[in-house]
Amino acid sequence: MMNKLLLAPVLIGAACIMAGIYGALHDQISYTVSAGYFHEFKFIQFNIAPGLQNRLGAAIVGWLASWWMGIVIGVPICLLALTVRGIREFARAFLLAALTVIGVTLLIGLTGLAIGFLTIQDGNLPSWMVGREVTDPVSFARAGMMHDFSYLGGLIGLLAGAAVVIRQAVTSRRAAPRPVSHRSNGFHG
Repeated sequence: MMNKLLLAPVLIGAACIMAGIYGALHDQISYTVSAGYFHEFKFIQFNIAPGLQNRLGAAIVGWLASWWMGIVIGVPICLLALTVRGIREFARAFLLAALTVIGVTLLIGLTGLAIGFLTIQDGNLPSWMVGREVTDPVSFARAGMMHDFSYLGGLIGLLAGAAVVIRQAVTSRRAAPRPVSHRSNGFHG
């Protein structure tokens, strides 16, 4: 158990790095959908210097908006993973769960983007767009929908990742040899 506790901060740190990289790449997609979403909202929100208000700036925004999700997702996954027998199995279960979270988050974020392309048109904008003065409201709203769905994806991904860890814990406990008790060997001495 002590080795697992020593490894836990490293794994949570790895989850932060994975979440930050995910955010940087995610925002490359949303920048493609709507550069205006960044120029008219995210670059201002994150105080990105004018010289960086491009794809690099979008990656920085993505990193800053996402790295901390590695803590939010990593801590509960790590606590659950402590129930997995063996240090290697513990690390493997954690990393498999983290990849599951990323996959689910990506899938749900892209689903949100697809829904945005199917439903958001001129004259059919979401209510949160009312009063926003932006250059291209349709693209802006589609990028915003992708971002909103991605946070929902993170929550659902956390549940899916937890299920992965629980399955790994059950499997590791079934596979691990049981300690032999002196009382069970037939001698009562």
